Amino acid sequence: MKLEEVVAKTGMKVETAHEKLDCEVSGGYASDLLSDVMANSREGDVWVTLQVHPNIIAVATLKDLAGIIIVQGKKPDEETIKKAQQEGVPLLVTEHQSFEIAGKLYQMGISGMR
Repeated sequence: MKLEEVVAKTGMKVETAHEKLDCEVSGGYASDLLSDVMANSREGDVWVTLQVHPNIIAVATLKDLAGIIIVQGKKPDEETIKKAQQEGVPLLVTEHQSFEIAGKLYQMGISGMR
């Protein structure tokens, strides 16, 4: 499934890298611990987190993630937005909690198991 389909089906707000929404999402990962994401996420995953600081962009770039979904309506700060634009990392914002958006992603066929 393409990231743009995820956005359309969930109503998330796209903060950065609109041009990258045509990338394929191969799975999902939900965690707020950067070290956990670095150790366990996979290339092409969409990452669900409540973190909003610039280090999330470094992790997404390192792991070549499809994008980052920021939950609970939290807003990334200007430095995070700037870094995401520079690195071409899609930042998506949703009002949903992690549990809810993970369930919606799973219902769309996006799994953490592969």
